[in-house]
Amino acid sequence: MKILVTGHAGFIGFHTAKQLLERGDSVVGFDNVNDYYDPAIKEARLKLLEQTAAEASGRYMSIRANLANQEAVAQCFNEHCFDRVIHLAAQAGVRYSLENPLSYVESNLIGFTNVLEACRYAEIAHLTYASTSSVYGANTRMPFSEHEGANHPLQFYAATKKANEMMAHSYSHLFGLPTTGLRFFTVYGPWGRPDMALFKFTKKILDDEPIQVFNYGRHTRDFTYVDDIVEGIIRASDDIATPELGWNSDCPDPATSNAPFRLFNIGNNDPVTISAYIEAIEKALGKKAIKELLPLQPGDVLDTYADSGELEKRVGYKPSTPVIQGVESFVSWYRDYYSLNKNASNKNTEVTSDAPIPIK
Repeated sequence: MKILVTGHAGFIGFHTAKQLLERGDSVVGFDNVNDYYDPAIKEARLKLLEQTAAEASGRYMSIRANLANQEAVAQCFNEHCFDRVIHLAAQAGVRYSLENPLSYVESNLIGFTNVLEACRYAEIAHLTYASTSSVYGANTRMPFSEHEGANHPLQFYAATKKANEMMAHSYSHLFGLPTTGLRFFTVYGPWGRPDMALFKFTKKILDDEPIQVFNYGRHTRDFTYVDDIVEGIIRASDDIATPELGWNSDCPDPATSNAPFRLFNIGNNDPVTISAYIEAIEKALGKKAIKELLPLQPGDVLDTYADSGELEKRVGYKPSTPVIQGVESFVSWYRDYYSLNKNASNKNTEVTSDAPIPIK
């Protein structure tokens, strides 16, 4: 197939495009390669995609443009006939939305509108797009289920993603555009974003700098390894959304519709505390962290825990990477990418414990 992947220079978009190329699909990537974080890692990802395409049977093209530019998006769709669209471009980051909300309007609202319009007129067979577990916001019933309401987001970032879900539903209803939204739960792994905790913690621990541990490390996250996420994305994209025949408008299910619309959680279904996550990083690095314990930050969600049963039922998605293994893979990539000596001596003590780290 020929597939448009927006945000292909980003963490998840890169891995998705790479996997599609490796299975023989043709990929057109669309990304503005902005400087929200160091563009050097984005350029390195793009270079690897070129290498992957050269080795695989799939064809690859990269477009550098802003999705908020309607003309650029329209030109892309005019020049290419896509079998699927996988929309992963967005302004990410929870805390950054407190500082610069207008960037979220441009990327997550205007950009997504342009994608919806282009898919509508091109009669795209299926649009799969990224949402987030952050939409659950003030919800506390665990594990989070798509079939329960998510109407109290706690950050503007989450609010824009919730808006994306509603926007997609309107296009599914009005124009018959099949859409699938995937609520990601704390994705991590090699080639990750430098602004995320795993990247920051690894760098600071290696540099003997203190790490900031909010909520004293007590909150939990359903950390999901990027390879597992990508498998779910591609399986969901291959399975075109259809109307739910038994949908009841008297008791509407927010995850389905009588339009070709659906929402899925995509997580590891195995949350761990931030403290345990840090222990896994320490073990992989062979170094103890210097911790600065701090209270919960504004906009932070206490806990996340995905019920991914619906995605498993529909497309057979079942994550298989334990957190301890995923963190080790990231650390190995990090050392290789930054050419670090794995056996370098350090002044922190080696991580030892009488009890196993409480992570599978």
